Amino acid sequence: MTDSQTITLSDGRKLGYAEYGDTGGSPILYFHGFPGSRIEARLTNDAASARNVRLIAVDRPGIGLSDFQPKRRIVDWPRDVSQLADQLGIDGFVVMGASGGGPYAAVCARALPDRVTSAVLLAGSGPLRAPNAMKGMSVQNRALFSVARWAPPLGDLVVWALARTAGDRDRLMSQMIRSSSPADRRFLEQRPDVVEVMYDSFVEAFRQGSRGARQDLSLYGRPWGFRLDKITVPVALWQGDKDANVPPAMARYMARKIPDSFATFLPDDGHIGCMANHLDEVFDAVLSA
Repeated sequence: MTDSQTITLSDGRKLGYAEYGDTGGSPILYFHGFPGSRIEARLTNDAASARNVRLIAVDRPGIGLSDFQPKRRIVDWPRDVSQLADQLGIDGFVVMGASGGGPYAAVCARALPDRVTSAVLLAGSGPLRAPNAMKGMSVQNRALFSVARWAPPLGDLVVWALARTAGDRDRLMSQMIRSSSPADRRFLEQRPDVVEVMYDSFVEAFRQGSRGARQDLSLYGRPWGFRLDKITVPVALWQGDKDANVPPAMARYMARKIPDSFATFLPDDGHIGCMANHLDEVFDAVLSA
């Protein structure tokens, strides 16, 4: 497990990443949620090690160890990913997007069919402009993504305020549990180790301030810049039925749109439970495909 590494991209930017699991194993590139960072993937270390998976978690621009990229778009992400894979000597790989990392896994599946062997959307966020996209979403998240779409400057203010809470560990961890869905609250109360990782990931997201996370939020509110129905590689969606952060309606929409897709709905899980409680099953499914 190596938490803090960087490469230099062709345009001179640094791209930060971490490695978990088995360094000689099958490569999976992991894209974190929002607001989050590469540290989120610590949750995968034990399951990845047990299944000989080399899991490489990447910070998006302006987050964690990765330099900010002005005027970034979601469709720019595959270029960074390709350069990372080149420098690590990896030809083919799986991409996994958790929560807000979902669009980034999907765009790599669309843009890199010669390298991406399959994609996993783990409670992955779908297009906010899709029909009924926010049905079943918590009031808090609905408000956050609504301002991302309709009032980006207000979204910037919300993320700036979030960044200012990062230093108060006890308050933030308590708030994280209280604001979760009942299914996630039960899960987090039983798994303080998961709460710790989520907190560390949150703090690392704001290592450089709030600019990278503000940019990330604004991109969720815009068109992604590619079509889901043009993805040609296999895509597996894993979704908790009790998810109030990324509601099941999003997974159902993407499963309908992506031609070669298969969705697994988990009846008793929420958002974080889906991301952290089924990694053994997810890796088994990826490796047997």
